[in-house]
Amino acid sequence: MVYKSFKIAVTLRMIILFILMFGLAYGITVANLYLIAICTIGSGITVYSLFKFTTKRFKVIDDFFEAVKYRDFSRWYSEKNGSEDLQRLHHGFNQVNKTIKEINSEKETQYLYLQKILEIVQVGIIAFEIKTGDVLWINESLKEMLDIPSIKNISFIKSRRKDIYNNLFITNQTKEQTITLEIGNQKNKILASNSIFEVSPNTFKLVVLQNIDDTLNKNESEAWKKLLSVMTHEIMNSIAPINSLAETLKSNIQSSIASTTAEPLNTDDLYEGIESIRKRSDGLMKFAKTYRSLNKITQLNSNLTRIDTLFQNINRLMAPSLEAKNVSIDFDIDPRELALEIDSYLIEQVLINLIINAVDACVNEQEPHIKVFAFRTTNGSTIIKVNDNGKGIPEEIIDTIFIPFFSTKKNGSGIGLSLCKQIMLLHQGKIQVQSTLENGTTFSLVF
Repeated sequence: MVYKSFKIAVTLRMIILFILMFGLAYGITVANLYLIAICTIGSGITVYSLFKFTTKRFKVIDDFFEAVKYRDFSRWYSEKNGSEDLQRLHHGFNQVNKTIKEINSEKETQYLYLQKILEIVQVGIIAFEIKTGDVLWINESLKEMLDIPSIKNISFIKSRRKDIYNNLFITNQTKEQTITLEIGNQKNKILASNSIFEVSPNTFKLVVLQNIDDTLNKNESEAWKKLLSVMTHEIMNSIAPINSLAETLKSNIQSSIASTTAEPLNTDDLYEGIESIRKRSDGLMKFAKTYRSLNKITQLNSNLTRIDTLFQNINRLMAPSLEAKNVSIDFDIDPRELALEIDSYLIEQVLINLIINAVDACVNEQEPHIKVFAFRTTNGSTIIKVNDNGKGIPEEIIDTIFIPFFSTKKNGSGIGLSLCKQIMLLHQGKIQVQSTLENGTTFSLVF
């Protein structure tokens, strides 16, 4: 539209000038002094008008280009004064200035975001111009890592620590390399890499550093914390039923001592309770030794174990704590003489874990109930199932419950089920789960 208006205005002036020039030529031909004078004056005015019209617009355009050259986009051109085409031209310039200011504002915002990100990352970053050594960017992590203040030129490092200067800023590490630097009387392993980039006409080098020692120490510390959490979780799972059974036996003995005639001491129950505590204590010791070298085990201490004996031991051990929580439990075996070649202590640990999880899942139900049953399938496999009528496991996390250290419990270690899976793998078996929200969960040990 601006070009069209400009073209019409110029064309109109050219036509008027052509008519006046034609009139001037005619006046000279017929020797009409009045016509000659009028056309001469009119031609002069028209030429001046055309000159002023075009130069005014070129002056505005030249002024705009000058502002662009010096990146001055703060100017505002009046959109209400002048001819229509000039107003439209001013409007176009204003729109360009507005757009560029928005782009600059977005770039500044992005730069601030990048600046904040580079400040908080635990990786040292510095960028400097190769020719002059002037620092374009340096973050706090690098200054702390190299124990240096804010610098404007890397020559500062060259004068103070020539070894660091040569290893990090002169040597090219196109791939990540590990170097050892002595900083603050300590030798630190640093993972270093760099790259060169150009921002015409300058060439810059970007150096990225990561303190491996800090990372390794942090990972080692986390590993120890998780290991202690795991051991505590498994030990507590075994000690809790032992403690409950011991309290029951103590109560029975105290009652018998207080009234030997009214409540005679049942020595068979006492013997069975003490035997259960001894077996679980042995199992706990074996678990500790097994866990210590779980990844090195090539064979299990397997024996032919009757399932009914395994279930009796677990029932005797868990019954007091389940009764205290008003949770009922049933054991069933088909056929009755079913037996397995297993490490009974480890499988007992697996079943205790699953039963404790089942208690947590259904303890808030009106009639919390757990069923443990074993059977042999037609293809010869033996399956032990632990079923509860609890709240179930959400579908979105059921595939992650066997991942080490994943837990939905507030104080859970996230190791119980992953350890159960590892023990089953050692038996060349597998553990499976089926769950429906609000209808309960079933874990299956498949041998």
